Amino acid sequence: MTNSILLLHPGEMGASIGAALRGNNHPVRWVSRCRSDATRQRAEAADLAPASTLENALAKVEHVISVCPPDAALDVARSVRDAGFGGIYVDANAVSPATSRRLADIAGGGFVDGGIIGPPARRPGATRLYLSGDQASRVASWFERSLVDARVVECSASALKMCYAAYTKGSSALILAIRALAASQGVEEALLSEWDISQSGLGARSDATASGTSRKAWRFEGEMREIASTFADAGLPSGFHEAASDIYRRMRGLKTVEDADVQCVIEKLLGSGK
Repeated sequence: MTNSILLLHPGEMGASIGAALRGNNHPVRWVSRCRSDATRQRAEAADLAPASTLENALAKVEHVISVCPPDAALDVARSVRDAGFGGIYVDANAVSPATSRRLADIAGGGFVDGGIIGPPARRPGATRLYLSGDQASRVASWFERSLVDARVVECSASALKMCYAAYTKGSSALILAIRALAASQGVEEALLSEWDISQSGLGARSDATASGTSRKAWRFEGEMREIASTFADAGLPSGFHEAASDIYRRMRGLKTVEDADVQCVIEKLLGSGK
């Protein structure tokens, strides 16, 4: 049984989610107004059908999946609600459980909480979509035998995402900050030498983290704030991930820089990069 779905919006991750749905013969639409050429190319490659406006798209679909930066999640949900939509609404964004509850209030009874772990779904076994809520099993069925491994969790998919990214993206921010600190103190070369002795592979990891994170850091800034909020709501210190958010904020300007290396990151973090 096919389900018609509106995907908001086909960034790198969203387009791969849409492609997985299309691989299972679900019709998938996206809203093309005011979107970049890169977004259009991703949508076309994933075989997504364009709609000129949100209202036009919603008139032709049964369900919605939101995959957007966490700072935009509430506004996206409100726009869908205000257009009169009443079907299943999957929020697959990196938001805190508290933000997820606000989203549920906006979306109503068809709300499904989602959290994506892994890279864009381009190879088997790499990308998992965790889902929670009354309609979670139904949504998981849309992805059967696709490159997206959809799994239902009993409690909160958003909480699981926050816990996972607190380490992966949090530790990335920490290691980049340490490289910047060492450079500022004139001990970077000595630190890398010591890491080679006592922390084998950490120097290479920091280099890879810089190149792998630079163009995505602008998305992680808001995600770190959501994680900090999750820690605070649990009565735990939130300061580390507030600092991680600032690390990624300083890296925003690397979004369009091809092949940014660790020295580019250090310059941004220390304020000398433009």
